Amino acid sequence: MDRATAGEVVATTGGRVRGRRVAGGVRATLGIPYAAPPFGAGRFREPRPAPAWGGVRDCDRFGPVAPQSARLPGAPPWSPDQEDMLSVNVWAPERAAGPLPVLFWIHGGAYTFGSSAQPEYDGAELARAGLVVVTCNYRLGFEGFGHVPGLTANRGLLDQVAALSWVRDNIAGFGGDPGNVTVAGQSAGAGSVACMLTMDRARGLFRRAIAHSVPDAYHPPGLAAGLARKVAEAAGIPATAGGLLAAAPHVLVAASDRVVQDYRADPASGPLHYDTVIYGPVLDGDVLATDPLSALSAGTVREVDLLLCHTTQESWLMHRTGSMPPVTDEEGLARFAADFGLPGALVAGYRALLPDAPVLEVYLAMAGDAVFAEHTAGLARAHARAGGRAFLSRFARCRTFPDGDTARPWHAADVPFAFGNLDAVGVDFLIGGAPDSRDRALSRRMVRAWADFCATGDPGWPRLTTASAPVRSWGVPEDRVADDDATAVHALWRGVVPSRLRL
Repeated sequence: MDRATAGEVVATTGGRVRGRRVAGGVRATLGIPYAAPPFGAGRFREPRPAPAWGGVRDCDRFGPVAPQSARLPGAPPWSPDQEDMLSVNVWAPERAAGPLPVLFWIHGGAYTFGSSAQPEYDGAELARAGLVVVTCNYRLGFEGFGHVPGLTANRGLLDQVAALSWVRDNIAGFGGDPGNVTVAGQSAGAGSVACMLTMDRARGLFRRAIAHSVPDAYHPPGLAAGLARKVAEAAGIPATAGGLLAAAPHVLVAASDRVVQDYRADPASGPLHYDTVIYGPVLDGDVLATDPLSALSAGTVREVDLLLCHTTQESWLMHRTGSMPPVTDEEGLARFAADFGLPGALVAGYRALLPDAPVLEVYLAMAGDAVFAEHTAGLARAHARAGGRAFLSRFARCRTFPDGDTARPWHAADVPFAFGNLDAVGVDFLIGGAPDSRDRALSRRMVRAWADFCATGDPGWPRLTTASAPVRSWGVPEDRVADDDATAVHALWRGVVPSRLRL
């Protein structure tokens, strides 16, 4: 039966909300609180229910962002006087037949920066493809993941679970099916998705998962505590619950930035010199009892369908932005491998696979595989071996522009394609320049794959099995599906566990 799925006013558990129409028969309802502001008595603690409101709340703009120092194109800056930051946004077709599958998106940003308001995350095109799309803000940096003695760990993950609970309780009013939710994310968002697979508190809140470029970054408690002490020292406060609670959020943001800058400036500071992500999910034994690879290998989430993807040159974005130091000689390459705990045989193996490549290419290939690509592919293989349904793809689109500049398939370049937002503000930086007709065709194919996977669990190519490993390679002018062509790289990493997560 055809019915309104995003009416003028929608009743939620917190109160009635009114969104706004956007192009193509979609209504966007933005900045809906799903939890109370996480400050005051709620700071460094589990999210609390959002206060209810009377009348109709106009939800026509994004809510405040989490405390951070980043300035993101198209997204509002963080302001210390705006605390109501735990909000969700919903895009839904105004009229559609029956309840629609739901895509719940968790943004990336090294667990330190980012916002659901970033233009590349606009959900309108995916809604036009037949989904109800939900995006959320959650606590970042020290507020979300910093170690506070005696208080709750992984607060950012708990915020995401609270937002998923809001979806379960409210999405039917927007035309979504609470029994057919796909949780999705990229980078830190993909790491969060992987954590959702292991968390008892998230069980039953989603049916499928999409994860692009999953970082192998689950912090042991000792590392989290040591980094918290460094941040406290940089802030000039004791690393106690009282000292940290007394520090204003902007003080901890500035102190975190100083710690990152110190690691980046000091080649002798070990693995964090190359990968200066000082926050991440903590294996605290409670909120996060085990790492995702172990959980998938044990088959504890085999009922969840997985769609995984990574780019083929992940680390080139970090090199391009200067957030990753260059390595251009053999001595530096050997030092990088030693700092990451990588054996000499692995370095020699990459040299053999890339015989004519300069040192920088070898270094960036190893770093991208160490942090993102091999972990992403490994999660897919582990899920398939345990009896789950796993689909694997790689983003390989590469373009050379008239000025000679090359847009590589680097980290995050795939996101605007999958959302259908190639013309959004700031996206030209991610995709390397203005899109052409071949890019637009690729975007339509990726949007369709996401929509079909959310609806049916089938993105359009075969799943991995114990006997075969079909991988879809997204590219221009066309894609291809073939047996995994990275088996030589996988062989190099067999039995290798990078030891980069240490002080």
